[in-house]
Amino acid sequence: MVFDEHEDGDYKIYAGALEAPQGQGYIAALVVVNRACGPARAPREAFRDDSLACGHRWPTPREALAYALQKARVLIHREQHRLAC
Repeated sequence: MVFDEHEDGDYKIYAGALEAPQGQGYIAALVVVNRACGPARAPREAFRDDSLACGHRWPTPREALAYALQKARVLIHREQHRLAC
């Protein structure tokens, strides 16, 4: 397993590359936390997918992480309605 964290505005991104459960390669995982929800601006998990791209296997953890981070950026900048509090 390989994990990475990034911040993007009010969002915290947790990306992961997990060994594929059946075979070679790595699957991508992603959690996006909205750190500014509600009147108290409390953090809340806004998105989670433990098997992005329907469990597609990438040959390296770097490629799986890159996909997860790109997916997070698309969610944050183009599909913010999916991350609403």
